[in-house]
Amino acid sequence: MPGPILIFDSGVGGLSVVAELRRQLPGAALTYVCDNAMLPYGTRPDAWLVARILAVCEAAVTASGCAVLIVACNTASTLALDALRARLSVPVVGTVPAIKPAARLSRNRHVALLATSATVVRPYTERLIRDFASDCRVERVAADGLVVQAERRVAGETVDESAIRAALAPLWRSPTLDTLVLGCTHFPLLHREIAESAPWPVTLVDSSSAIARRTGQVVGDTAQRHAEDASLATAPDARLARGLARFGFAEPRLLPVG
Repeated sequence: MPGPILIFDSGVGGLSVVAELRRQLPGAALTYVCDNAMLPYGTRPDAWLVARILAVCEAAVTASGCAVLIVACNTASTLALDALRARLSVPVVGTVPAIKPAARLSRNRHVALLATSATVVRPYTERLIRDFASDCRVERVAADGLVVQAERRVAGETVDESAIRAALAPLWRSPTLDTLVLGCTHFPLLHREIAESAPWPVTLVDSSSAIARRTGQVVGDTAQRHAEDASLATAPDARLARGLARFGFAEPRLLPVG
């Protein structure tokens, strides 16, 4: 039997792609893995991140016997995708900010990228903007604090709506902005709060549909789903288990990382 689809993130942000994976690939088994022991990734040094991402993903691929790895983390993808593909024997699907579809959708040619402080300054991000949105005004807003609020949402805890509004406030300076890229997989978990904070209609764009579509092209709908999909974590605890259970995942097993 083919192995599961392995979904990796530093925390629970990768859960934002799970619904789309299940919609497009309803027969596929999923395994979720998070490096919550080292959350958040967005503010850590690049060299440390590359080494850590390689170590965690290599351990998770071995533990899960997966057929494909989804790096459901913009920070990790924009930094370590090439290194992962060189190191691992399974196909690797990355996650990058949805600049290209956002540029296609924007009527006013005014787009914003909401992401972590690491992602907004990556050379990879610069290339995406240059290649696909050169005719657009593209604003970049770092909102690392939203990662914490998304983690709270998944755990079933109350989010701090005032903190969310404060993080989003820099976006709402010009009413010509009509398209917002959610450039961190944590952020779609706060879709309602982000949409409701906008003073005028803004289209929110994320990468979940493209990730699922690309994964289907790589492996197809071949693996048999179990009653509960599996999960792994570098620091499993009851709070994380509750959050993963809400998305249909079994209690996380410890993932040792050498």
